[in-house]
Amino acid sequence: MFREAASAWNSFISSIEEQKQGHGNDSSRAKEKQCPHFLNKMNSTELGNSSYKLQLPCGLTQGSSITIIGIPNGLLGNFRIDLTGEPLPGEPDPPIVLHYNVRLHGDKITEDPVIVQNTWTQAHDWGEEDRCPPPTPEKVEKVDDLEQCNKIVGRNISQHHTAGVHSHSSRQSSTMEEQSINRKYFPFKQGYPFVATLRVGSEGIQMTVDGKHITSFAFRETLEPWLVSEIKISGDLKLISILASGLPTSEDSEHIIDLESLKSSPISAQTPLDLFIGVFSTANNFKRRMAVRRTWMQYDSVRSNTTAVRFFVGLHKSTVVNEELWREAQTYGDVQLMPFVDYYSLITWKSLAICIFGTQVSAKFVMKTDDDAFVRVDEVLDSLHRINTDHGLLYGLINSDSRPHRNTDSKWYISPEEWSEGTYPPWAHGPGYVVSLDIARAVSKKFRQNHLKMFKLEDVAMGIWIADMKKEGLEVRYENEIRVYPEGCKDGYVVSHYQGPREMLCLWQKLQVDKRAKCCGDSRK
Repeated sequence: MFREAASAWNSFISSIEEQKQGHGNDSSRAKEKQCPHFLNKMNSTELGNSSYKLQLPCGLTQGSSITIIGIPNGLLGNFRIDLTGEPLPGEPDPPIVLHYNVRLHGDKITEDPVIVQNTWTQAHDWGEEDRCPPPTPEKVEKVDDLEQCNKIVGRNISQHHTAGVHSHSSRQSSTMEEQSINRKYFPFKQGYPFVATLRVGSEGIQMTVDGKHITSFAFRETLEPWLVSEIKISGDLKLISILASGLPTSEDSEHIIDLESLKSSPISAQTPLDLFIGVFSTANNFKRRMAVRRTWMQYDSVRSNTTAVRFFVGLHKSTVVNEELWREAQTYGDVQLMPFVDYYSLITWKSLAICIFGTQVSAKFVMKTDDDAFVRVDEVLDSLHRINTDHGLLYGLINSDSRPHRNTDSKWYISPEEWSEGTYPPWAHGPGYVVSLDIARAVSKKFRQNHLKMFKLEDVAMGIWIADMKKEGLEVRYENEIRVYPEGCKDGYVVSHYQGPREMLCLWQKLQVDKRAKCCGDSRK
């Protein structure tokens, strides 16, 4: 990760220096380097021994999809879809975020058709296979509330076949005999066209074939959708078309009518802050940040500068994305760049950065949230006023009885070496929690003194840090807020998580029109 960070940072600085020297002002170059909203190829291609590659210059994000129309052909009809990243400097092969392998005639484990999903990295080689159908019936695992393998795959289905039996009578009457032919369902078939769509969710990647959900694959550590830079399709397949849509792209500031109202003012030492809100965001989440700017960053307290909001964003491995991010930061003045590549396992460093920033601007309270969370800033401020304490406060949806995940394939896996105890101390769910300034200051001080234990689950980490402060004599007040919804929206929310840009705009409109916190349809994402 250090090599990736150094490579990304050096490329980023070189690009900025180039722009400063006047080489980056060419408008045609700027247009060429913008992140496209979609990419496609419509002409059929016989892959044979070769492969088809589609470059994704700005990666994928939640809601992105890849639709492939093809016909399995050749001797076996086996084919593969690989979503790959960029190789590290000095490494010959790129990481594979998703390896989707369709084997129509089975493999060493089964003679039946099977779909094998996996990941690959230089450091860890191939991971554990996800097979559909699974070799043994197990409990149903879900990703984004969808089965890892649809139970219908590999099951017997009946096809009804009719055969005419002609009578020998002069009237040539006929009777129909119905025969039932059993075969096992599999979504791909040699010589038959299919329409398959891979869609990026919040927890993993789902595959739909001909309108039916087939598989879900959970993201694995350090292998996240923003990392994907190429789609590679290979094997016995006639590729008719491929469309990558919903790709991350930034808005052209020249065409934004309300641009000035979306900009953030510099934080002044003369204006005391009631609340500082740090928002976790990934470099290519351009649309999510714009949705936040157009919605809850328009609250009066934010526009009047008694509440300040900043996005904390790590670097992308793509220079194109980093250049877009730099332009965005210059335009809106609300992006804090972090000097590392934005892996999930590093997000606790953002929590630390938010505490340091909140301490530097002397905000009374410091809040952490995500770029897909809708925050009712007015209600957060009212709640803090009602609580009426500015020392030792942790406000949010408090979890007082959670255990570490010990499954090594889990995104939230924690080894016994990282946390040996059976349970965690109380912590507040990550989509929205607030700490008082004294806690933010203590976190910053402990870090400077090398006394801060870094823990990869950022919200749990804050709970661990506060528990340590409590042992040292701090009187801690855990204020539970049941109106923080970490997995969707319910009417009356204070924080609503998993809201896409459209849902954010809808929630804001409902607040303006109805003056009440009402959800928008099925807001669970």
